[in-house]
Amino acid sequence: MEADSEIKSTQKFTLPVEGMTCASCVARVEKTLGKLEGISNASVNFATEKATFEIDPQKINLRKISDAIEEAGYKLKLETTEPRVTPVEEAIPDSGFHSELKRDLLFAVILTFPIFLISMSMEFPWFHRLIPLSMEQINKILLILTTPVIFISGKRFYTIFWNNLKHFTADMNSLVAIGTGSAYVFSTIATLFPEIILQSGKSAHVYFDTAAVIITLILAGRFLESSAKQKTGSAIRKLLSLNPEKAFVRRNDKEIEINSSDLMLGDTVIIRPGDKIPADGIIKKGSSAFDESMLTGESIPVEKAKGSKVIGGTLNKNGYVEFEVTALGKNSVLGNIIKLVEEAQGSKTPIQRFADRIASIFVPVVLIIALITFVIWLFIGTDNNLSNALINFVAVLIIACPCALGLATPTAIMVGTGMGAGKGILIKNSESLELAHKVTTVVLDKTGTITEGKPTVTDVISDELSQQELLQVVASVEQASEHPIAQSIVEYAKNSHITLFNPDSFVSITGKGLKASLNNKQVIAGNIALLEDNSVDPGPYQQDYSRLTNEGKTIIFAAVDGALKGIIAVEDPIKDTSADAVKQLKSMNLKVVMLSGDNKKTAEAIARRVNIDHVYAEILPEAKEKQIADLQSKSEIVAMVGDGINDAPALVRSNVGIAMGSGTDVAIESAAITLLSSDLHGVADAIKLSRRTITIIKQNLFWAFIYNVIGIPLAAAGMLNPMFAALAMSFSSVSVVTNSLRLRKFRFGKS
Repeated sequence: MEADSEIKSTQKFTLPVEGMTCASCVARVEKTLGKLEGISNASVNFATEKATFEIDPQKINLRKISDAIEEAGYKLKLETTEPRVTPVEEAIPDSGFHSELKRDLLFAVILTFPIFLISMSMEFPWFHRLIPLSMEQINKILLILTTPVIFISGKRFYTIFWNNLKHFTADMNSLVAIGTGSAYVFSTIATLFPEIILQSGKSAHVYFDTAAVIITLILAGRFLESSAKQKTGSAIRKLLSLNPEKAFVRRNDKEIEINSSDLMLGDTVIIRPGDKIPADGIIKKGSSAFDESMLTGESIPVEKAKGSKVIGGTLNKNGYVEFEVTALGKNSVLGNIIKLVEEAQGSKTPIQRFADRIASIFVPVVLIIALITFVIWLFIGTDNNLSNALINFVAVLIIACPCALGLATPTAIMVGTGMGAGKGILIKNSESLELAHKVTTVVLDKTGTITEGKPTVTDVISDELSQQELLQVVASVEQASEHPIAQSIVEYAKNSHITLFNPDSFVSITGKGLKASLNNKQVIAGNIALLEDNSVDPGPYQQDYSRLTNEGKTIIFAAVDGALKGIIAVEDPIKDTSADAVKQLKSMNLKVVMLSGDNKKTAEAIARRVNIDHVYAEILPEAKEKQIADLQSKSEIVAMVGDGINDAPALVRSNVGIAMGSGTDVAIESAAITLLSSDLHGVADAIKLSRRTITIIKQNLFWAFIYNVIGIPLAAAGMLNPMFAALAMSFSSVSVVTNSLRLRKFRFGKS
């Protein structure tokens, strides 16, 4: 009990971290969080620039965490947790990073262009005829032009490098700062004090163009990367934009218009045809059809009336309603969906943890390689030993950027989980997304998954009574039962406008049916076992019973004063999409299994109609978990699909639990993936999305590694100019993010 209370006392946060520029930064922030007592499950995502962690409020608070991260050279942004509708601009704040980057890049380009032009042209005689200046004078002009690029546009690299140095750490900024700084310092000394470096009579060779172009290209790469990363977060923005900016409420008997962000719990909101719902609530007046496709992916509008729940972000189609606000902001359905997507995007897959471990040791290794390169070239017998050593030293530092490595996995996860959320597929964590592509067996619960979960009367057969008379007798006695089949018969009778009577007495017999007294007549209604217990011969309807049972229907026998009067067949209808969805799963080389608590005949009949080959019937809910374990013991990777409530143990036991339904809290907590719609096609879509995402991640990691595997040896061998190295490094990050964005073209149900 103590352990349980301790777990419940923890609080989970996902907060932005400013100042992270590469995978090494991620490792450093994670290390800082890991050292703090009271923090658990810390994870930092480079693509979202957010940290996710759980804290024990008795041991630590957010302020202490923020101070520790700031001491490490970064900034944790603390956000309000008040329940309210959150505007898009507040939920995804613009820290100014993108705008600042654009400004620095523009400034660098304006100065770098003449630097590059002068440096390339000064080797030609026509340049000196056009501009009659000495090499020393030209170098001083280059120094004047380059200095602002280094210390204004490139300030961010040197600031972070200095902070890293104080903590005896290094990251990608350290590599850029050391590389460009070395080129700049060497060129400055060669320009102002040439006698320190060069022998008399020799002209000074400078690398101002190298330093300036590298700064500019890396800023350009970061700007393109930032622009692309903003697109990877478009799913969250799209979800947030579902809430309207304004809402009409009734306060003090007056209708007023307010900002949706000012809504309060208990407010009465007025919704007219075509209006978006600004918050969750319960309808108090009116009825209408609501388009919930933006959350569930189901295109058919849902009819709702007084007492029904409306969901923020959905669209009112045609009626006038008033509803009372019951949930706002992070506590709403849309808020929970956004929170779930953010947590999935912030979590880490095993493949990403592997990449992060490599990135954490990457920078120190690169520094060692660069130093070795410098020393070797310094002693190679040429006239420009120091110059060649420096330029190759810089090239190694610049080409070896771990940015692409840090972006390879999280950008793909961001796009993948975002695409899923847009189609009503909520993925709880990225590990589930990765694991789903390995699934070999899909286990389907029958009721509510393959079938509608709502029993319906299909046949009423009697040789002695009319259908209305038989329904009147059975429905009247079934009124006192809470069994779903009993309720379906009562509902069918009422919809047929049949008058019902209250029974004089009623006895429920578990697993068989009921006995009742109605208008001084003894009535029994139940299965064939109940007939046998009461010595009633089912013979007259045996043929109908066999036929209907083989069709997968449940049969209710009705007898009055010991004489059998007829039968009523009840069926839980198969969803229109189930058979096609099973066919789709099989086409993906997946083994499809059905679990059901129904009798074997009924279960097998349903399985035949949807073309499922493997059926386990008459299984109690607690035994479903054991069935999953048995499949896993045969080396199957199992995805269990159920309603997320009755099937919770099996969902947790499976490798990937997939909950069908409306996305209730219980469903979301029980399963790794929740399908907001009731369409079984979502299972195939989730697995296909996982497969496609993992393919993209592997491609990203390949490109991230191949740049370094090829580039570092070329740079060390003196075959790669630092400016080309900077271009290649920037392109590597941009290409990884761009490749991840290809996931946005994923087509559900077709790809």
